[in-house]
Amino acid sequence: MTTTYAALLRGINVGGSRKVPMAELRTLLEGLGHGGVRTYLQSGQAVFTTGRGDEASLAAGISGAIERHFGFRADVIVRDHAYLKAVADACPFPAADLRPRQLHVTYFSAPVDAGRFAEIDRAACLPEEFRLGDRALYLYAPDGLGRSRLAGLLARPRTTEGLIATTRNWNTVVKLVEMTGA
Repeated sequence: MTTTYAALLRGINVGGSRKVPMAELRTLLEGLGHGGVRTYLQSGQAVFTTGRGDEASLAAGISGAIERHFGFRADVIVRDHAYLKAVADACPFPAADLRPRQLHVTYFSAPVDAGRFAEIDRAACLPEEFRLGDRALYLYAPDGLGRSRLAGLLARPRTTEGLIATTRNWNTVVKLVEMTGA
C-alpha cells in the first residue's frame, strides 16, 4: 500500500548558496524510488508517494540525498496527508476570516510542550498570538510574518533546540492538504 507524503525542506531557496531547483528535487526524489513526485513553489515543498519507510526514515533519506547531490545539509520534515489535514482542521484561529499571510503553521520534527515557550511574554506581543498543536505551532501575526515580533521570539534557539522547525503560511498549509489528498 502506498501513502502520499509531503516533504518540507527547511531553509532552502531563501538566499545564499542553499539553492535547490525544484526540477532537480523532483528527479532526486524519483531516484529514491518515490512516485507521483510534485513540487509546490520554490520554497521547499514536495509531494510524493511511497510504500516503504516511516516519516523519520523518509526525511533522513531525503536529507542525505540532498546533501550528497547539492553539497549541503537541508533539514527535512515528512508528513502524511492525514496529519496535514488534522493540523489544518485543528487550527485554533478563524482561518476563513483571516488573510493567508496572517496565519502560519510551524511544523516540528517531534512533539513540543508549552514549557519551551514559557519565557515568552504573550501579553506584550498582542495582538499576535500562538497556540500549540500536534507537532505544530499556529501563529497569528496580523501584520505578516516579516513584521512579527512574536515570530522572532518563537524561533529563538532555546525554543527550537533539538528540533527541526519549519514554517509555512496558511496558503501553503491548505495547498499541501490538497496535494497530498489528491
